[in-house]
Amino acid sequence: MLTESLLAYAHFVAILTLVVFITSEAALCRPEWMNAAVVRRLARVDIIYMGAAMAVLATGFARTYWGAKGFEWYWHQPLLHIKVTLFVIVGLISIAPTRAFIRWRKAVDANGALPPEAEVRKVRKLIMVQAHLVMLIPLAAVLLARGVWAH
Repeated sequence: MLTESLLAYAHFVAILTLVVFITSEAALCRPEWMNAAVVRRLARVDIIYMGAAMAVLATGFARTYWGAKGFEWYWHQPLLHIKVTLFVIVGLISIAPTRAFIRWRKAVDANGALPPEAEVRKVRKLIMVQAHLVMLIPLAAVLLARGVWAH
């Protein structure tokens, strides 16, 4: 039980960290607030967001391998596959904002140029899509934990 508890705790901390930093990106990525400091901060926040996503993935896999129910049970559950699919979709969507933040930081560092308002709005929409999809993952987790659709 101690191992299961520690794995759950690590997973929850990783998830909360991910949510904090995707929320930070959403809060910062606004045309009306864009300046050189925000561009640099977005690039740093995105690195932490990516680290948190990797921690969520690592702790989630750890729970399936070393958790109480074990690998065989988890990997035969449709809801786990829904969770992983949503997570992958969020990760794929996050590529465009990450690339934009890197490009914006390079432009600010090179000549002080800020991103165009239309591009900031487009990137913010992608961040908001990610944030909303991330909120569906705990729903699948709760249903999975309660044995809904369990095989």
